[in-house]
Amino acid sequence: MTYRTLMVHLEPGHSNAGLLKIAGDLAERFDARVIGIVACREMQFVYGDGYIPADLIDQDRGQLEKKIKVAEAEFRSMLQTRVRTLEWRSGIMFTPLSEYIGPEVRSADLVITGIGSGGMFDASRLVNIGDLVMQVGRPVLIVPAAADKLKLEQVIIAWKDTRETQRAALDALPLLKTAAHVTVVEISADEELAAARTHVKDVVGWLKWHGVVAESHASPSIGDDASLLNAIAREQGADVIVAGAYGHSRMREWVLGGVTRDLLLRAENFALLSH
Repeated sequence: MTYRTLMVHLEPGHSNAGLLKIAGDLAERFDARVIGIVACREMQFVYGDGYIPADLIDQDRGQLEKKIKVAEAEFRSMLQTRVRTLEWRSGIMFTPLSEYIGPEVRSADLVITGIGSGGMFDASRLVNIGDLVMQVGRPVLIVPAAADKLKLEQVIIAWKDTRETQRAALDALPLLKTAAHVTVVEISADEELAAARTHVKDVVGWLKWHGVVAESHASPSIGDDASLLNAIAREQGADVIVAGAYGHSRMREWVLGGVTRDLLLRAENFALLSH
């Protein structure tokens, strides 16, 4: 298993240089092609009489098209000498942007994205990354703001005995195989700590069969698992946290679990999430 196709999601109207540098590094590491993708949502005009002036619509679309062209030019300029195969996709729509990007991910093994300048859950024209992670059937690598290099000295797998975490660990195997150190961490209630130790040892044994040397760590819960996970990550100097993304849809709005929300909002580390 490897990543042979990377899809890098770019933010229009801003430089994506750091994100593209990381995408280029990973493409070289895995000999992968790279697909660049940008999605823009047309401005939502609201008028009492329902009339939208045509010139406003044309002006808005024209500005979006210019931003898309700038993003594509930066994508090709930064990657054309590093990656053998480049592809480009873009769309302008009225619907949520994740609804365009989600199906396009069928062509990729890994999605790379960052926190937009407006924030992870900005309701403007930025893609809702929480929506994206929960909707796509591929792992999503969340890049912290201003990062331009992915170190793989220390990777933490935030273990929980669920389908989502099992999927995330499998999806992360290509990265885990290149990491210097891997630690499987489970946080549990005191009465379940013995079972947690068994879980993480099992995962360490499974990883060994894939050529990944890992350590196990079970920690008692303090009531705020997200904060404890971040504390463990800081203590170990983690570069990447691998985790399952938890949540469910309620009236078309994603309700995310505490650890998932924390990984998306704080973005102190790179996070590889799968749902």
